[in-house]
Amino acid sequence: MGLVIHNEKIDRAAAEKLMALCPFSAIGYEGGKLSIGAGCRMCRLCVKKGPSGAVTFEEERRGCDKSAWTGIAVFAEQRGGRIHPVSLELAGKARELARVTGHPVLALLIGDGVGNAAEELLEYGIDKVYLYDDPAFRDFLISPYAAAFADFIEKAKPSSILVGATSLGRSLAPKVAARVRAGLTADCTMLEMKENTDLVQIRPAFGGNIMAQIVTPNTRPQFCTVRYKIFSSPERGEPHGETVRMPVPEEMKAGRTEIIKILKKPEETDISDAETIVAVGRGLRSKEDLALAEKLCSLLHARLACTRPLVEAGWLDAKKQIGLSGRTVKPKLIITLGISGSVQFAAGMRGADRIIAVNSDPDAPIFSIAHHGIVGDLYEVVPALLKKAEEAGHVL
Repeated sequence: MGLVIHNEKIDRAAAEKLMALCPFSAIGYEGGKLSIGAGCRMCRLCVKKGPSGAVTFEEERRGCDKSAWTGIAVFAEQRGGRIHPVSLELAGKARELARVTGHPVLALLIGDGVGNAAEELLEYGIDKVYLYDDPAFRDFLISPYAAAFADFIEKAKPSSILVGATSLGRSLAPKVAARVRAGLTADCTMLEMKENTDLVQIRPAFGGNIMAQIVTPNTRPQFCTVRYKIFSSPERGEPHGETVRMPVPEEMKAGRTEIIKILKKPEETDISDAETIVAVGRGLRSKEDLALAEKLCSLLHARLACTRPLVEAGWLDAKKQIGLSGRTVKPKLIITLGISGSVQFAAGMRGADRIIAVNSDPDAPIFSIAHHGIVGDLYEVVPALLKKAEEAGHVL
């Protein structure tokens, strides 16, 4: 899609009018020809208010034979031969979506010496694993990985592709989508499948105030990324599929990037993996009062988390934030203290098995998703809870 200039309809007077219209000074006129430069922001004022027919906006109409694209594919991210848990979650979701269309579930695995990982994927309901196994893929380099991914798409022709929204996935998916001229919906929270193989990709929009349903009916493949802990991992079972080893020609390994040295980051605890969480919000009056929540964490063997305002205030690290702009969690138990429960926060923790909310406002939105609610001041509720636990002489 883009702007098309019809110079045969443009004289100097028309050109001057168009140049005056452009708020970005992106239109030029030289040698009797109009041009639109890189400063154009596609506001289309030149189309709407310029001389009739001088500049038009034309959208490319693309179509495809949907029957030529079959299968729901999962990019199986691995590190050191270990499959990332988000890929297993996506495998389970892919199997669920495949029941609607009857398509097979495919997996793309790229790495070096990862044959065992391919066998493991077959135990999670994958029908066919496409394996690109070569020393060139030992470490993640964007160009070789993207080349292998594009080769997989060309040969397997999957209708839909699910990628984990990890740092690697968020780097790789857009590059591959651009290469194969496919759209990409990032950070989906729900996925649905139509019988005609159109994937309904659902994600929060406008700061989480609405849920956008995105469908790309005229192109294949359909690309999306999904955060960790959004879906549940399937049960491990007996393998029933097959592994297809794909050729890795020299041109696939080419790239401009070279890894000189790898420095491992120290191991960090991630709240996404926590089974019990105590989360604090703006109901906390001061940074020093975090000690109250930390004591509750100690009793529950829980991890401390928070809402965005506490991160912005510098009270806690951003890695402890739950929500659309933070982490997605799925603990067995989460206790929220002084959190109103905005849409953005709720989207990051509504998958918890048990939610206990403490808030002094009986109309706080958090109570609409909590399994148990306590209307009261957290400065009274938490000490009372701690006292009961200490009197009982055991951990809660």
